[in-house]
Amino acid sequence: MGNELIPVSRVDYQASGSAAGSSPTDSNHRLRRFLDGLKKFWWIPLITLVLAIGIGYFCVRRMQPLFLSQSRVRETMKMQLPDQSVYSDSSGNLATGTMIELLQSRKLRGITLARMKADPSNIEIPLGKDGQPPFVSISVNSSPNSSIYNITATSSNPDFTQHYLDALMPSYINYDRDIRNTVAGDTLASITDQMQGLERDMKYEQDQLMTFQQTNNMAVVQEESSVASSYLGKLQMQLEDLQLESKLLGAAEKANELQVAGTNNGVNPFDVIAGSGAGGHAAGAQDGKASSVDVDLLKIQREQLIKTAPESPKIADYDEQIKRAQASVDANRNQSLSQHTAQLAAYREANQIKIDYDKAAIKEWQAKVESANMILGEAERLKLNIQRTQGVYDRLTLMSQNVGISRGLDQESLSILEPASAPWRSYQREKNSMGFAAFGGLAFGLGIIFLIGLRDDRFTSMTDVNSVLGDSVVGLLPKIGEKDDDLLPLLSPNDTRHVYAESYRSLRSALRFLTTSGDNPKVILITSATPNEGKSTVSANLAYTLAMSGSRVLLVDGDLRRGRLHQSLGVKNEAGFIELLMGNCESDQVMQTNFIPNLHFISRGAAEGNPGDLLLSARLDELLEQWRQAFDYVLIDSSPVFAVADAGCLAPKVDGTLFLVRSHFSSARVTREALELLVQRQAKILGVVFNMADTSGRSHHYTHADYYYAPNKSE
Repeated sequence: MGNELIPVSRVDYQASGSAAGSSPTDSNHRLRRFLDGLKKFWWIPLITLVLAIGIGYFCVRRMQPLFLSQSRVRETMKMQLPDQSVYSDSSGNLATGTMIELLQSRKLRGITLARMKADPSNIEIPLGKDGQPPFVSISVNSSPNSSIYNITATSSNPDFTQHYLDALMPSYINYDRDIRNTVAGDTLASITDQMQGLERDMKYEQDQLMTFQQTNNMAVVQEESSVASSYLGKLQMQLEDLQLESKLLGAAEKANELQVAGTNNGVNPFDVIAGSGAGGHAAGAQDGKASSVDVDLLKIQREQLIKTAPESPKIADYDEQIKRAQASVDANRNQSLSQHTAQLAAYREANQIKIDYDKAAIKEWQAKVESANMILGEAERLKLNIQRTQGVYDRLTLMSQNVGISRGLDQESLSILEPASAPWRSYQREKNSMGFAAFGGLAFGLGIIFLIGLRDDRFTSMTDVNSVLGDSVVGLLPKIGEKDDDLLPLLSPNDTRHVYAESYRSLRSALRFLTTSGDNPKVILITSATPNEGKSTVSANLAYTLAMSGSRVLLVDGDLRRGRLHQSLGVKNEAGFIELLMGNCESDQVMQTNFIPNLHFISRGAAEGNPGDLLLSARLDELLEQWRQAFDYVLIDSSPVFAVADAGCLAPKVDGTLFLVRSHFSSARVTREALELLVQRQAKILGVVFNMADTSGRSHHYTHADYYYAPNKSE
């Protein structure tokens, strides 16, 4: 709940003299409640501590005494031969843990007891109610920066403890040695089995290799592979040459086709093929050239004749000769091209036959090479298998030799340095039990106080009020009496309770600066959530304080059922507030004075029936208006909010309401609900007055007021 419960504007409480502080953290709040609960219920942890110690002592008295015996062993050095297999346990904490588990195992316990029974010089083994020997607890710890182990045995029988430890250590060393020998024997047997298997495998593989070599003559196969590989290379080169020649023949055929079409620019197709039919081709070429020269010569002669004798009849003879010569040239050329085409076709066919033959031969010889290589590869694989098996066999042979050497050596690394010591009584378990009981009892008691603090939501300090209700405290009134139910005398003009008086003066100063709708409140209702929170005493003392400052004050006992302000003031309860509400009299007829100057009092009157209904009448509004005009302050002491509905009827009609909470009494939840109810009734909450606060803390501002009011000795 925040400041929304305090809707009117207020002055800063610190400036006006009231103690105010910031809200603490939840942890500090819980710690403070715990300390307050510890201060109040200090006897609870004391009782739980005494009870726990008593129960612990009773349990300790029923415990069997424990006796300890200690032996020391040393981890000796071992000689390690080159390439020797070493058998060793893990070192460090793991080795210590392994040793503890082995020493406490049932197996070793049985071996130790059997050893004790077999030793005629040993004591008789005691038996318990269950027919079993006493249980012996074993602990192992290593000395710092050393290879020495301290073995401690603990049981309820002193002699049995010592002799058990004396028999335990040799049993452990022998058992460890037997385990090592067993491991070495098993390892050697396993290696031997593997070697025998490898021998069988190696013999089988050697037989396979020998049979394979006998079936296949490896020298002949090697020679065949070499010859076939060489001849295959020769065939491949010959095939490449034929394939090149095939490409050249194709180019020649294309050139011949262009020549037949007359678009080869005089390129002879046989010029493309070097050395192919060179003789016949040359003769044909010479014949063709001669014919072409004759035609050209005749054309030249004809041209000269035309120039000299254009009309000569020989021109026609030249034309005829040129025609015959040209026909002869064309016939020779066609015959030559036909011959070329036939020759190229024959060459190409012969070349293709050679190519096909070489391809078939290459395929055949490739098969021979692959077959020979397959035989050689299988032989090589068999040899590699034999080599691998031989390598594994050699390693296992070396391992078996090392295991045999290690088996012959003493691999035990522990030796007894000191035998079991004389037993002594141990009180450590009793001390631990009593310490645990004391700690548990104290923790249980403190836990009870902590739970009480969690469930107790009563206000214990002003910071509690501010954390729950917001910064709403306008007055802090200290606790004066030693007991909460002490009846405190009201203030007097020369009261010697200076701290108490200054707290009311601070509240008076706060009221002077409080405003509601821009005006200082005159008619003020004083109430609380539940009875016994001190509102009547606060109302009377606040009225005294206001009156002593010169203000005209009217104090009205508004608790129409159980109001007792007249007893505190020492006057009679005659006609009062009830009679005024009923209209049987006027204010000046029931108003009492003669207390101190400026203070007037109206008692509650005679209660009949349900006087709370009178608060709903219009007569109340008339009275409040009269008093507002006649007095500077009108203080109405009302009944608690949750006692009757009177406070809810009065609060909306007054200028403001002071809400009272009592330290270590008022519940935070109940207080919040009461304030919320008043706010719902449109009440103007001026603030909260924290009553009966503890003044021992530093936060109280008037702790040293008595010192300030003390007379000066120098005067």
